[in-house]
Amino acid sequence: MNTPLRQVLVWGALAVLLLVADQYTKQLASQTLRYGEQVYVTPFLNWTLLHNTGAAFSFLADAGGWQNTLFSVIAILVSLFIVYWLATTPRSAPWQALALTLVLSGALGNLYDRLTLGYVVDFVQFHYRQYYWPAFNIADSAITVGAGLLIIQSLFGKEISVDTNPADGES
Repeated sequence: MNTPLRQVLVWGALAVLLLVADQYTKQLASQTLRYGEQVYVTPFLNWTLLHNTGAAFSFLADAGGWQNTLFSVIAILVSLFIVYWLATTPRSAPWQALALTLVLSGALGNLYDRLTLGYVVDFVQFHYRQYYWPAFNIADSAITVGAGLLIIQSLFGKEISVDTNPADGES
């Protein structure tokens, strides 16, 4: 079964594993951390349970609630587009497929939070002295790494693609 469906299923399995890891760590953070309390891990990392009703960097977090619906609809549409994109990604472009899988798993992880909780659970916080990076989670990390890979792929294109067997004629 060397079809687009098989490709979606293979990469979809990875997306599900990342989604499970994301949801497990969010649940663990929610059960073990007190909201807003910073738990020291290293000189540059704290665990800090926060609820984000906005988008990246809490964009529109105080917009009154309508933003949750907007961000949910966007996540659903993007996820559907990514599934289509994955199905049409050639086997010779595994980095692109990985990038799409990371973005998909992150979008679905945060979408699940929005639909079930009305906010996204964040708990990882980097800092340097009194300068703090906004808290994030595994889904956010997956989206960031995936988007970074897509940018690299778009800049360098064919250098990232790997054709494992050019004679097989499959895409």
